[in-house]
Amino acid sequence: MDGYWASGEPPVSASSCCCTTMSSSTPSTANGTDSKNYKGDRSPCVPSRVLHVRKVPIEVSEAEVVSLGVPFGRVTNLLMLKGKNQAFIEMASEEAAITMVNYYTTATPHVRNQPVYIQYSNHRELKTDNLPNQGRAQAALQAVNAVHSGNMSLSGTATASDGGMMPGQSPVLRIIVENLYYPVSLEVLHQIFSKFGTVLKIITFTKNNQFQALLQYADPMNAHHAKMALDGQNIYNGCCTLRVEFSKLTSLNVKYNNDKSRDFTRLDLPSGDGQPAMDPTMQTAFGAPGIISSPYPGAAGFAPAIGFPQAGLSMQAMPGALGPLTIPSSAMTGRMTIHGMTPTTIHSVLLVSNLNPDSISPHELFILFGVYGDVHRVKILFNKKENALIQMADATQAQLAMSHLNGQRLYGKVIRVTISKHQTVQLPREGQEDQGLTKDFSGSPLHRFKKPGSKNFQNIFPPSATLHLSNIPPSTTDDFLKDLFASSGYTVKAFKFFQKDRKMALIQLGSVEEAIQALIVLHNHDLGENHHLRVSFSKSTI
Repeated sequence: MDGYWASGEPPVSASSCCCTTMSSSTPSTANGTDSKNYKGDRSPCVPSRVLHVRKVPIEVSEAEVVSLGVPFGRVTNLLMLKGKNQAFIEMASEEAAITMVNYYTTATPHVRNQPVYIQYSNHRELKTDNLPNQGRAQAALQAVNAVHSGNMSLSGTATASDGGMMPGQSPVLRIIVENLYYPVSLEVLHQIFSKFGTVLKIITFTKNNQFQALLQYADPMNAHHAKMALDGQNIYNGCCTLRVEFSKLTSLNVKYNNDKSRDFTRLDLPSGDGQPAMDPTMQTAFGAPGIISSPYPGAAGFAPAIGFPQAGLSMQAMPGALGPLTIPSSAMTGRMTIHGMTPTTIHSVLLVSNLNPDSISPHELFILFGVYGDVHRVKILFNKKENALIQMADATQAQLAMSHLNGQRLYGKVIRVTISKHQTVQLPREGQEDQGLTKDFSGSPLHRFKKPGSKNFQNIFPPSATLHLSNIPPSTTDDFLKDLFASSGYTVKAFKFFQKDRKMALIQLGSVEEAIQALIVLHNHDLGENHHLRVSFSKSTI
Protein backbone atom coordinates (compact mmCIF):
# COMPACT_ATOMS: atom_id res chain seq x y z
CA MET A 1 0.00 0.00 0.00
CA ASP A 2 1.35 3.44 -0.94
CA GLY A 3 0.53 5.32 2.27
CA TYR A 4 2.86 4.56 5.19
CA TRP A 5 0.41 6.01 7.73
CA ALA A 6 -2.56 3.91 6.62
CA SER A 7 -1.26 0.66 8.08
CA GLY A 8 1.74 1.85 10.04
CA GLU A 9 3.94 -0.06 7.59
CA PRO A 10 6.47 2.20 5.82
CA PRO A 11 6.74 1.98 2.05
CA VAL A 12 9.59 -0.19 0.79
CA SER A 13 8.70 -0.88 -2.82
CA ALA A 14 9.81 1.25 -5.73
CA SER A 15 6.19 2.12 -6.40
CA SER A 16 6.38 4.76 -3.66
CA CYS A 17 9.25 6.57 -5.35
CA CYS A 18 10.30 7.78 -8.75
CA CYS A 19 13.18 9.50 -10.51
CA THR A 20 16.05 7.72 -8.87
CA THR A 21 19.43 9.44 -8.84
CA MET A 22 21.04 6.12 -9.77
CA SER A 23 21.88 5.18 -13.31
CA SER A 24 21.03 1.98 -15.13
CA SER A 25 23.86 0.33 -13.25
CA THR A 26 21.69 0.30 -10.11
CA PRO A 27 21.81 -3.09 -8.39
CA SER A 28 18.78 -5.25 -9.02
CA THR A 29 17.96 -5.29 -5.32
CA ALA A 30 18.17 -2.25 -3.08
CA ASN A 31 17.10 -2.47 0.57
CA GLY A 32 14.55 -5.12 -0.12
CA THR A 33 13.26 -3.56 -3.33
CA ASP A 34 12.24 -6.39 -5.62
CA SER A 35 13.96 -6.28 -9.00
CA LYS A 36 10.65 -7.01 -10.76
CA ASN A 37 9.07 -3.88 -9.30
CA TYR A 38 12.14 -1.64 -9.66
CA LYS A 39 12.05 0.31 -12.89
CA GLY A 40 15.28 2.36 -12.50
CA ASP A 41 15.07 5.78 -14.13
CA ARG A 42 11.45 6.54 -14.91
CA SER A 43 10.11 8.97 -17.45
CA PRO A 44 8.28 11.18 -17.02
CA CYS A 45 9.18 11.75 -13.36
CA VAL A 46 7.08 13.87 -11.04
CA PRO A 47 9.07 16.15 -8.72
CA SER A 48 7.93 16.24 -5.12
CA ARG A 49 9.19 18.11 -2.09
CA VAL A 50 9.33 14.71 -0.33
CA LEU A 51 12.51 12.77 -1.12
CA HIS A 52 13.21 9.09 -0.55
CA VAL A 53 16.72 8.21 0.71
CA ARG A 54 17.96 4.62 0.29
CA LYS A 55 20.97 2.62 1.48
CA VAL A 56 21.14 4.63 4.73
CA PRO A 57 23.65 3.00 7.16
CA ILE A 58 21.83 1.82 10.27
CA GLU A 59 24.10 3.77 12.65
CA VAL A 60 23.42 7.13 10.98
CA SER A 61 21.78 9.80 13.13
CA GLU A 62 18.78 11.94 12.28
CA ALA A 63 20.99 15.03 12.17
CA GLU A 64 23.22 13.50 9.51
CA VAL A 65 20.25 12.71 7.24
CA VAL A 66 18.76 16.18 7.71
CA SER A 67 22.16 17.68 6.83
CA LEU A 68 21.86 16.19 3.34
CA GLY A 69 19.02 18.63 2.69
CA VAL A 70 19.89 21.85 4.52
CA PRO A 71 22.37 23.19 1.91
CA PHE A 72 19.47 23.38 -0.53
CA GLY A 73 16.80 24.89 1.74
CA ARG A 74 14.85 24.35 4.93
CA VAL A 75 14.01 20.75 5.84
CA THR A 76 10.46 20.63 7.23
CA ASN A 77 10.05 16.96 8.18
CA LEU A 78 11.92 13.69 8.49
CA LEU A 79 10.98 10.04 8.74
CA MET A 80 13.69 7.51 9.58
CA LEU A 81 13.16 3.83 8.69
CA LYS A 82 16.33 2.43 10.23
CA GLY A 83 15.23 -1.19 10.02
CA LYS A 84 14.91 -0.83 6.25
CA ASN A 85 17.96 1.44 5.75
CA GLN A 86 15.70 4.16 4.39
CA ALA A 87 14.54 7.68 5.21
CA PHE A 88 12.14 10.32 3.88
CA ILE A 89 13.07 14.01 3.83
CA GLU A 90 10.48 16.74 3.31
CA MET A 91 11.81 20.04 1.96
CA ALA A 92 10.05 23.38 2.43
CA SER A 93 9.60 23.80 -1.33
CA GLU A 94 9.54 21.69 -4.45
CA GLU A 95 12.21 23.97 -5.95
CA ALA A 96 14.63 23.08 -3.15
CA ALA A 97 13.94 19.38 -3.67
CA ILE A 98 14.58 19.66 -7.41
CA THR A 99 17.89 21.45 -6.81
CA MET A 100 18.87 18.77 -4.30
CA VAL A 101 18.05 15.85 -6.64
CA ASN A 102 19.81 17.54 -9.56
CA TYR A 103 22.96 18.06 -7.50
CA TYR A 104 23.05 14.55 -6.03
CA THR A 105 22.49 13.07 -9.50
CA THR A 106 26.02 14.14 -10.44
CA ALA A 107 27.57 13.93 -6.96
CA THR A 108 26.48 10.83 -5.05
CA PRO A 109 26.21 11.82 -1.36
CA HIS A 110 28.12 9.84 1.25
CA VAL A 111 27.10 9.35 4.88
CA ARG A 112 29.58 7.61 7.19
CA ASN A 113 31.67 6.88 4.08
CA GLN A 114 28.77 4.97 2.50
CA PRO A 115 26.95 6.12 -0.66
CA VAL A 116 23.25 6.88 -0.24
CA TYR A 117 20.73 7.39 -3.05
CA ILE A 118 18.05 10.09 -3.24
CA GLN A 119 14.96 10.21 -5.45
CA TYR A 120 11.56 11.85 -5.57
CA SER A 121 8.79 10.20 -3.54
CA ASN A 122 5.22 9.74 -4.71
CA HIS A 123 4.17 11.25 -1.36
CA ARG A 124 3.39 14.97 -1.55
CA GLU A 125 3.99 15.53 2.18
CA LEU A 126 5.01 13.60 5.27
CA LYS A 127 2.32 13.05 7.94
CA THR A 128 4.23 11.87 10.98
CA ASP A 129 2.22 13.37 13.86
CA ASN A 130 0.84 10.02 15.05
CA LEU A 131 3.94 7.93 14.43
CA PRO A 132 6.07 6.71 17.34
CA ASN A 133 9.73 7.72 17.97
CA GLN A 134 9.47 11.03 16.14
CA GLY A 135 10.93 13.08 19.02
CA ARG A 136 14.55 12.60 17.90
CA ALA A 137 13.68 13.47 14.31
CA GLN A 138 11.94 16.71 15.31
CA ALA A 139 14.81 17.68 17.63
CA ALA A 140 17.33 17.06 14.86
CA LEU A 141 15.26 19.14 12.42
CA GLN A 142 15.15 22.12 14.76
CA ALA A 143 18.84 21.89 15.69
CA VAL A 144 20.28 21.41 12.20
CA ASN A 145 18.05 24.04 10.58
CA ALA A 146 18.95 26.53 13.32
CA VAL A 147 22.68 25.91 13.03
CA HIS A 148 22.52 26.17 9.25
CA SER A 149 20.67 29.48 9.54
CA GLY A 150 23.32 30.75 11.94
CA ASN A 151 20.72 31.52 14.64
CA MET A 152 22.22 29.34 17.36
CA SER A 153 24.96 26.90 18.21
CA LEU A 154 24.21 23.47 19.52
CA SER A 155 24.64 22.82 23.21
CA GLY A 156 27.47 20.58 24.29
CA THR A 157 25.25 17.55 24.75
CA ALA A 158 25.81 16.20 21.24
CA THR A 159 29.11 14.45 20.66
CA ALA A 160 30.87 12.87 17.73
CA SER A 161 30.21 9.42 19.13
CA ASP A 162 26.44 9.69 18.82
CA GLY A 163 26.55 11.28 15.39
CA GLY A 164 25.52 14.78 16.50
CA MET A 165 27.42 17.98 15.82
CA MET A 166 30.08 19.38 18.10
CA PRO A 167 29.40 22.76 19.73
CA GLY A 168 30.50 25.85 17.88
CA GLN A 169 31.55 23.99 14.75
CA SER A 170 31.29 25.44 11.28
CA PRO A 171 30.83 23.39 8.11
CA VAL A 172 33.58 25.58 6.59
CA LEU A 173 37.25 24.63 6.95
CA ARG A 174 40.27 26.86 6.37
CA ILE A 175 43.11 24.91 4.76
CA ILE A 176 46.74 26.01 4.46
CA VAL A 177 49.22 23.94 2.42
CA GLU A 178 52.76 24.23 3.74
CA ASN A 179 55.96 23.00 2.05
CA LEU A 180 54.37 23.45 -1.38
CA TYR A 181 56.98 21.62 -3.43
CA TYR A 182 54.39 20.24 -5.85
CA PRO A 183 51.28 21.93 -7.24
CA VAL A 184 48.02 21.42 -5.34
CA SER A 185 44.87 22.18 -7.32
CA LEU A 186 41.24 22.66 -6.36
CA GLU A 187 40.48 19.20 -7.78
CA VAL A 188 43.12 17.56 -5.59
CA LEU A 189 41.59 19.14 -2.47
CA HIS A 190 38.11 18.09 -3.59
CA GLN A 191 39.21 14.50 -4.07
CA ILE A 192 40.87 14.31 -0.65
CA PHE A 193 38.17 16.05 1.40
CA SER A 194 35.27 14.28 -0.34
CA LYS A 195 36.30 11.13 1.52
CA PHE A 196 34.73 12.68 4.65
CA GLY A 197 31.43 13.92 3.25
CA THR A 198 29.75 15.98 0.56
CA VAL A 199 31.85 19.02 -0.39
CA LEU A 200 29.61 21.88 -1.49
CA LYS A 201 32.01 24.74 -2.25
CA ILE A 202 35.75 25.45 -2.48
CA ILE A 203 37.59 28.77 -2.82
CA THR A 204 41.39 28.75 -3.28
CA PHE A 205 43.69 31.76 -2.94
CA THR A 206 47.22 32.81 -2.07
CA LYS A 207 47.76 34.76 1.16
CA ASN A 208 51.06 35.62 2.83
CA ASN A 209 52.74 33.72 0.00
CA GLN A 210 50.90 30.53 1.08
CA PHE A 211 48.42 28.46 -0.91
CA GLN A 212 45.15 28.42 1.09
CA ALA A 213 41.57 27.30 0.63
CA LEU A 214 38.14 27.61 2.20
CA LEU A 215 36.05 24.45 1.87
CA GLN A 216 32.38 24.06 2.84
CA TYR A 217 30.81 20.71 3.72
CA ALA A 218 27.11 19.92 3.78
CA ASP A 219 27.42 18.95 7.46
CA PRO A 220 29.60 20.36 10.28
CA MET A 221 30.25 16.79 11.40
CA ASN A 222 31.95 16.10 8.06
CA ALA A 223 34.17 19.12 8.68
CA HIS A 224 34.96 17.82 12.19
CA HIS A 225 35.96 14.37 10.91
CA ALA A 226 38.05 15.84 8.07
CA LYS A 227 39.87 18.19 10.43
CA MET A 228 40.66 15.38 12.88
CA ALA A 229 41.92 13.08 10.12
CA LEU A 230 43.77 15.46 7.82
CA ASP A 231 45.37 18.17 9.97
CA GLY A 232 49.14 17.70 9.80
CA GLN A 233 49.02 15.10 7.02
CA ASN A 234 51.09 15.31 3.83
CA ILE A 235 49.33 15.25 0.46
CA TYR A 236 52.50 13.99 -1.24
CA ASN A 237 55.35 12.09 0.33
CA GLY A 238 57.34 14.39 2.57
CA CYS A 239 55.74 17.68 1.45
CA CYS A 240 52.54 19.68 0.88
CA THR A 241 51.48 19.49 4.53
CA LEU A 242 47.84 20.24 5.32
CA ARG A 243 46.98 22.62 8.17
CA VAL A 244 43.24 22.39 8.76
CA GLU A 245 41.16 24.54 11.12
CA PHE A 246 37.55 25.66 11.45
CA SER A 247 36.69 28.91 9.70
CA LYS A 248 34.71 31.67 11.36
CA LEU A 249 32.53 31.67 8.26
CA THR A 250 29.42 29.48 8.23
CA SER A 251 28.85 29.63 4.48
CA LEU A 252 30.81 30.51 1.33
CA ASN A 253 29.58 32.73 -1.49
CA VAL A 254 31.06 31.50 -4.78
CA LYS A 255 30.52 33.71 -7.84
CA TYR A 256 32.47 31.75 -10.46
CA ASN A 257 33.18 28.11 -11.28
CA ASN A 258 36.78 28.00 -12.44
CA ASP A 259 40.24 26.79 -11.40
CA LYS A 260 40.23 28.90 -8.23
CA SER A 261 36.68 28.52 -6.95
CA ARG A 262 33.78 26.16 -7.43
CA ASP A 263 30.21 25.78 -6.17
CA PHE A 264 29.26 22.13 -6.73
CA THR A 265 25.58 22.95 -6.09
CA ARG A 266 25.53 25.54 -8.92
CA LEU A 267 26.91 24.09 -12.13
CA ASP A 268 25.33 26.99 -14.04
CA LEU A 269 27.69 29.65 -12.65
CA PRO A 270 29.90 31.54 -15.12
CA SER A 271 33.62 30.91 -15.13
CA GLY A 272 34.55 34.57 -14.64
CA ASP A 273 35.46 37.66 -16.62
CA GLY A 274 35.22 36.62 -20.25
CA GLN A 275 36.03 32.99 -19.55
CA PRO A 276 34.11 30.34 -21.48
CA ALA A 277 31.74 28.27 -19.36
CA MET A 278 32.75 24.70 -18.59
CA ASP A 279 31.33 22.16 -20.97
CA PRO A 280 28.76 19.69 -19.56
CA THR A 281 31.18 16.75 -19.48
CA MET A 282 33.60 18.74 -17.32
CA GLN A 283 30.73 19.89 -15.09
CA THR A 284 29.73 16.29 -14.47
CA ALA A 285 33.27 15.24 -13.70
CA PHE A 286 33.83 18.11 -11.27
CA GLY A 287 30.52 17.41 -9.56
CA ALA A 288 31.36 13.80 -8.75
CA PRO A 289 33.32 13.34 -5.51
CA GLY A 290 36.47 11.30 -5.92
CA ILE A 291 36.79 11.78 -9.69
CA ILE A 292 39.63 13.94 -10.92
CA SER A 293 39.32 14.71 -14.61
CA SER A 294 42.64 16.56 -14.63
CA PRO A 295 44.56 18.47 -11.98
CA TYR A 296 44.91 21.29 -14.51
CA PRO A 297 41.81 22.17 -16.50
CA GLY A 298 43.18 23.92 -19.52
CA ALA A 299 44.44 23.00 -22.94
CA ALA A 300 42.90 19.71 -23.94
CA GLY A 301 45.28 16.97 -24.93
CA PHE A 302 48.03 17.89 -22.50
CA ALA A 303 48.72 15.32 -19.83
CA PRO A 304 48.16 16.35 -16.20
CA ALA A 305 51.24 17.24 -14.24
CA ILE A 306 50.43 14.79 -11.47
CA GLY A 307 50.65 11.13 -12.41
CA PHE A 308 48.93 8.36 -10.49
CA PRO A 309 50.34 4.83 -10.27
CA GLN A 310 48.68 2.24 -12.46
CA ALA A 311 46.02 -0.02 -11.03
CA GLY A 312 47.45 -2.66 -8.75
CA LEU A 313 50.71 -0.84 -8.04
CA SER A 314 51.32 0.26 -4.47
CA MET A 315 53.56 3.22 -3.72
CA GLN A 316 55.39 3.16 -0.40
CA ALA A 317 54.18 5.97 1.83
CA MET A 318 56.31 8.03 4.17
CA PRO A 319 55.08 8.39 7.78
CA GLY A 320 52.40 11.08 7.94
CA ALA A 321 51.46 10.85 4.30
CA LEU A 322 47.81 10.56 3.28
CA GLY A 323 46.56 7.21 2.30
CA PRO A 324 45.31 5.02 1.13
CA LEU A 325 42.91 7.03 -1.03
CA THR A 326 40.88 5.01 -3.52
CA ILE A 327 39.69 6.88 -6.60
CA PRO A 328 37.08 5.43 -8.95
CA SER A 329 37.52 7.03 -12.37
CA SER A 330 35.81 6.50 -15.69
CA ALA A 331 39.05 7.53 -17.36
CA MET A 332 41.04 4.64 -15.87
CA THR A 333 40.38 0.93 -15.65
CA GLY A 334 40.24 -0.84 -12.33
CA ARG A 335 40.74 0.78 -8.94
CA MET A 336 43.90 2.52 -7.85
CA THR A 337 45.22 2.88 -4.35
CA ILE A 338 47.34 5.97 -3.86
CA HIS A 339 49.66 6.01 -0.87
CA GLY A 340 50.80 9.55 -0.27
CA MET A 341 49.67 10.46 -3.81
CA THR A 342 53.25 10.34 -5.09
CA PRO A 343 53.53 12.83 -7.97
CA THR A 344 55.64 12.52 -11.04
CA THR A 345 58.35 15.08 -11.64
CA ILE A 346 56.83 18.54 -11.96
CA HIS A 347 58.43 20.48 -14.78
CA SER A 348 59.21 24.19 -14.70
CA VAL A 349 57.96 24.81 -18.26
CA LEU A 350 54.52 26.33 -18.80
CA LEU A 351 52.30 26.06 -21.86
CA VAL A 352 50.36 29.28 -22.48
CA SER A 353 47.53 29.04 -25.01
CA ASN A 354 44.88 31.30 -26.56
CA LEU A 355 47.29 34.24 -26.83
CA ASN A 356 46.62 37.11 -29.23
CA PRO A 357 49.29 36.45 -31.89
CA ASP A 358 49.01 39.99 -33.29
CA SER A 359 49.92 41.66 -29.99
CA ILE A 360 52.17 39.36 -27.97
CA SER A 361 55.98 39.05 -28.00
CA PRO A 362 58.50 36.99 -26.01
CA HIS A 363 59.57 40.14 -24.11
CA GLU A 364 55.98 40.89 -23.04
CA LEU A 365 55.51 37.33 -21.77
CA PHE A 366 58.85 37.62 -19.95
CA ILE A 367 57.69 40.78 -18.14
CA LEU A 368 54.24 39.41 -17.20
CA PHE A 369 55.31 35.96 -16.04
CA GLY A 370 58.33 37.54 -14.35
CA VAL A 371 55.94 38.95 -11.73
CA TYR A 372 55.67 35.41 -10.31
CA GLY A 373 59.15 34.02 -10.90
CA ASP A 374 62.34 34.36 -12.89
CA VAL A 375 61.69 33.56 -16.56
CA HIS A 376 64.64 31.88 -18.26
CA ARG A 377 63.33 31.25 -21.77
CA VAL A 378 60.26 32.05 -23.88
CA LYS A 379 59.27 30.40 -27.16
CA ILE A 380 56.22 31.44 -29.16
CA LEU A 381 55.42 28.44 -31.36
CA PHE A 382 56.40 29.08 -34.97
CA ASN A 383 53.43 27.34 -36.60
CA LYS A 384 50.90 28.14 -33.88
CA LYS A 385 51.60 31.63 -32.63
CA GLU A 386 48.69 31.70 -30.17
CA ASN A 387 50.68 29.22 -28.04
CA ALA A 388 53.93 29.77 -26.15
CA LEU A 389 56.28 27.81 -23.89
CA ILE A 390 57.75 29.63 -20.88
CA GLN A 391 60.58 28.14 -18.81
CA MET A 392 60.63 29.35 -15.19
CA ALA A 393 63.55 29.07 -12.77
CA ASP A 394 61.87 26.19 -10.90
CA ALA A 395 58.62 24.25 -10.56
CA THR A 396 57.36 26.29 -7.60
CA GLN A 397 57.57 29.51 -9.60
CA ALA A 398 55.85 27.79 -12.52
CA GLN A 399 53.01 26.77 -10.19
CA LEU A 400 52.72 30.33 -8.83
CA ALA A 401 52.55 31.82 -12.32
CA MET A 402 50.00 29.24 -13.45
CA SER A 403 47.72 29.71 -10.43
CA HIS A 404 47.69 33.52 -10.81
CA LEU A 405 47.63 33.97 -14.60
CA ASN A 406 45.48 31.11 -15.87
CA GLY A 407 42.14 32.54 -16.99
CA GLN A 408 43.30 36.18 -17.09
CA ARG A 409 42.42 38.38 -20.07
CA LEU A 410 45.39 39.61 -22.12
CA TYR A 411 44.98 41.72 -25.27
CA GLY A 412 41.33 40.72 -25.58
CA LYS A 413 41.89 36.96 -25.17
CA VAL A 414 41.41 34.77 -22.07
CA ILE A 415 44.72 32.93 -21.74
CA ARG A 416 45.13 29.37 -20.46
CA VAL A 417 48.22 28.36 -18.50
CA THR A 418 49.12 24.72 -17.79
CA ILE A 419 52.23 22.74 -16.91
CA SER A 420 53.94 21.62 -20.14
CA LYS A 421 55.15 18.10 -20.86
CA HIS A 422 58.48 19.64 -21.95
CA GLN A 423 61.31 19.79 -19.42
CA THR A 424 63.15 22.68 -21.09
CA VAL A 425 62.60 25.23 -23.84
CA GLN A 426 65.02 24.52 -26.68
CA LEU A 427 66.81 27.42 -28.36
CA PRO A 428 66.76 27.39 -32.19
CA ARG A 429 69.72 25.79 -33.90
CA GLU A 430 72.13 28.06 -35.73
CA GLY A 431 70.67 29.04 -39.08
CA GLN A 432 67.18 27.82 -38.13
CA GLU A 433 64.39 30.26 -39.04
CA ASP A 434 62.77 31.58 -35.86
CA GLN A 435 61.54 35.14 -36.58
CA GLY A 436 62.72 36.19 -33.12
CA LEU A 437 60.04 34.00 -31.46
CA THR A 438 62.47 32.31 -29.04
CA LYS A 439 64.39 34.36 -26.46
CA ASP A 440 66.80 33.46 -23.66
CA PHE A 441 66.32 35.70 -20.62
CA SER A 442 68.44 33.66 -18.17
CA GLY A 443 70.93 36.51 -17.76
CA SER A 444 68.39 39.35 -17.64
CA PRO A 445 68.92 42.07 -15.00
CA LEU A 446 65.13 42.36 -14.68
CA HIS A 447 64.69 39.15 -12.69
CA ARG A 448 62.78 39.96 -9.49
CA PHE A 449 63.73 36.88 -7.44
CA LYS A 450 67.46 36.37 -7.98
CA LYS A 451 68.41 37.41 -4.44
CA PRO A 452 67.74 34.69 -1.80
CA GLY A 453 65.22 35.94 0.75
CA SER A 454 64.20 38.87 -1.46
CA LYS A 455 61.22 40.89 -0.18
CA ASN A 456 59.63 40.32 -3.57
CA PHE A 457 58.70 36.81 -2.39
CA GLN A 458 56.39 38.39 0.20
CA ASN A 459 54.74 40.69 -2.34
CA ILE A 460 53.25 38.25 -4.85
CA PHE A 461 49.60 39.03 -5.53
CA PRO A 462 47.06 38.09 -8.20
CA PRO A 463 46.45 40.51 -11.07
CA SER A 464 44.35 43.48 -9.95
CA ALA A 465 43.24 46.83 -11.33
CA THR A 466 45.47 48.58 -8.77
CA LEU A 467 49.21 48.64 -9.47
CA HIS A 468 52.05 49.22 -7.01
CA LEU A 469 54.70 51.61 -8.37
CA SER A 470 58.17 51.89 -6.85
CA ASN A 471 61.66 53.29 -7.51
CA ILE A 472 60.11 56.69 -8.28
CA PRO A 473 62.59 59.63 -8.35
CA PRO A 474 62.03 62.33 -5.67
CA SER A 475 61.23 65.03 -8.25
CA THR A 476 58.46 63.02 -10.01
CA THR A 477 54.94 64.40 -9.49
CA ASP A 478 51.63 62.58 -9.39
CA ASP A 479 50.50 64.41 -12.55
CA PHE A 480 53.56 63.16 -14.42
CA LEU A 481 52.85 59.55 -13.49
CA LYS A 482 49.13 59.84 -14.25
CA ASP A 483 49.94 61.37 -17.64
CA LEU A 484 52.43 58.56 -18.31
CA PHE A 485 49.72 55.92 -17.91
CA ALA A 486 46.98 57.97 -19.62
CA SER A 487 49.17 58.76 -22.64
CA SER A 488 49.84 55.02 -23.00
CA GLY A 489 46.10 54.48 -23.47
CA TYR A 490 45.01 53.49 -19.94
CA THR A 491 42.14 54.89 -17.86
CA VAL A 492 43.47 56.33 -14.58
CA LYS A 493 40.76 56.18 -11.93
CA ALA A 494 42.81 57.01 -8.83
CA PHE A 495 46.38 57.72 -7.72
CA LYS A 496 48.17 58.28 -4.44
CA PHE A 497 51.72 58.40 -3.15
CA PHE A 498 52.65 56.47 -0.01
CA GLN A 499 52.60 58.94 2.88
CA LYS A 500 55.88 57.81 4.42
CA ASP A 501 57.76 57.06 1.22
CA ARG A 502 57.20 59.02 -2.01
CA LYS A 503 59.36 56.51 -3.86
CA MET A 504 56.21 54.36 -3.97
CA ALA A 505 52.64 54.93 -5.14
CA LEU A 506 49.39 53.17 -6.03
CA ILE A 507 47.56 53.74 -9.30
CA GLN A 508 44.10 52.33 -10.07
CA LEU A 509 43.22 51.67 -13.72
CA GLY A 510 39.94 50.94 -15.48
CA SER A 511 40.14 47.13 -15.36
CA VAL A 512 42.36 44.19 -14.49
CA GLU A 513 43.10 43.68 -18.19
CA GLU A 514 44.27 47.30 -18.50
CA ALA A 515 46.49 46.88 -15.44
CA ILE A 516 48.07 43.71 -16.89
CA GLN A 517 48.85 45.49 -20.15
CA ALA A 518 50.14 48.59 -18.34
CA LEU A 519 52.49 46.47 -16.24
CA ILE A 520 53.86 44.82 -19.39
CA VAL A 521 54.41 48.14 -21.17
CA LEU A 522 55.60 50.38 -18.32
CA HIS A 523 57.58 48.10 -16.02
CA ASN A 524 61.24 49.22 -16.22
CA HIS A 525 60.20 52.48 -17.94
CA ASP A 526 63.03 55.03 -17.72
CA LEU A 527 61.91 57.91 -15.46
CA GLY A 528 65.26 59.71 -15.64
CA GLU A 529 67.69 60.42 -12.80
CA ASN A 530 68.91 56.82 -13.24
CA HIS A 531 65.56 55.46 -12.02
CA HIS A 532 63.56 52.77 -13.83
CA LEU A 533 59.92 52.34 -12.77
CA ARG A 534 59.05 49.07 -11.05
CA VAL A 535 55.45 47.92 -11.49
CA SER A 536 53.70 45.14 -9.55
CA PHE A 537 50.13 44.08 -8.79
CA SER A 538 48.80 45.40 -5.47
CA LYS A 539 46.54 43.80 -2.88
CA SER A 540 45.38 47.28 -1.83
CA THR A 541 42.74 49.56 -3.27
CA ILE A 542 42.65 53.35 -3.31
